Amino acid sequence: MNLEESLLFREATVADLKSIMNVENAAFTVPWTEAAFRNEFIINQYAYYLLAVHEEQVVGYAGVWLVLDEGHITNIAIHPDYQGNHYGEALLREMIRVAKERGIVRMTLEVRVSNDVAQGLYKKLGFQDGAIRKNYYPDTKEDALVMWVDL
Repeated sequence: MNLEESLLFREATVADLKSIMNVENAAFTVPWTEAAFRNEFIINQYAYYLLAVHEEQVVGYAGVWLVLDEGHITNIAIHPDYQGNHYGEALLREMIRVAKERGIVRMTLEVRVSNDVAQGLYKKLGFQDGAIRKNYYPDTKEDALVMWVDL
């Protein structure tokens, strides 16, 4: 069995905040706050979060807002200790499967224009370039590339 085959997925709940924050803080230079995630679980009726679990350890997560028939991916992260094992691709494929199951026909996301690795993954799964959001990321004022996929 390869590493990807040992990956399990489950819906995240507010009880998973500590695990999500562990991944978030390790993966991003400007992570979301715990309060932001708590709001996603408690207040945002459109938010859905999926965990990637390897040997009972949360190694990644993805978030999406499911609004009518569109999904807006808000976050996707794999803990740096587990990157390079195709976990990100497996997690995104599972998120797309869940979205389709819930009636989503189109998904979108923003990605740093400099993040060629992520863009390559998104293109592999059918996402296409849409628009540029100027100065989107507050830490560096870097532009974001908006990408879309029809499911």
